[in-house]
Amino acid sequence: MIHPTAVVDSNAEIERDVEVGPYVVIGSDVRIHAGTVIGPHATIDPYTTVGPKCTIFQHAAIGGVPQALKYKGEKTFVKIGGGTTIREFVTIHRGTEFGGGMTEVGEENYLMAYSHIAHDCFTGRGVIFANGASLGGHIRVGDYATLGAFAAVHQFARIGDYAFVGAVSGVTKDIPPYVLASGTPRAKLHGLNSVGLRRHHFSAQTIQTLKGAYRIVFRLGLTLNQGIERVRAEVEQTPEVINFIEFVKSSERGITR
Repeated sequence: MIHPTAVVDSNAEIERDVEVGPYVVIGSDVRIHAGTVIGPHATIDPYTTVGPKCTIFQHAAIGGVPQALKYKGEKTFVKIGGGTTIREFVTIHRGTEFGGGMTEVGEENYLMAYSHIAHDCFTGRGVIFANGASLGGHIRVGDYATLGAFAAVHQFARIGDYAFVGAVSGVTKDIPPYVLASGTPRAKLHGLNSVGLRRHHFSAQTIQTLKGAYRIVFRLGLTLNQGIERVRAEVEQTPEVINFIEFVKSSERGITR
């Protein structure tokens, strides 16, 4: 189902039940898996793999050359996970050699119009980007995290699982899992993402336990190391609490406070 006005390179691999709309441009060494729909005027550049049952809307640009001064034309890649929705004018750039060579969007992501994922980024499953949300290079976003409209994340920062970043926020340091963060020009923490956790069917007990860990680390005026040690001594070590503490402990860029 390829529209006659589409331009598809002879080296592209497109499975039989893919729909390619008018004026789409698909470069060489692109692979499009079954069930994907590509809207009018979308561009998919070389070395891009699109998983099954994705929906790519008009004028999206995927697999473009990275906006990185160190990039010298090396062969690098983009991978889009199955079930992902990519809305109008979204841009996703290939990786760079010095950053590992891969930009990867996880399964079932929802990328709203004009959002941007730069080189060497990784997003987990079920991530939501509202309109205009942008990642600099080398960023990792955890499972089921949400970025509000026009949120901007500095390169090398991390966003934890189930975190929620508010609209028009500037993220310069790591955002721990399970929390709310917002603020301009720099985001600050505003407690646990309780509504998001309930929507994802976390139990009331799990949420209460995470609140206790959050309070110790961020509300008692302790250093991060002191907070971590108290959480280990005083709070039940559920998988969520362990994930929270390990994320904070492993931060290289620094933790948003």
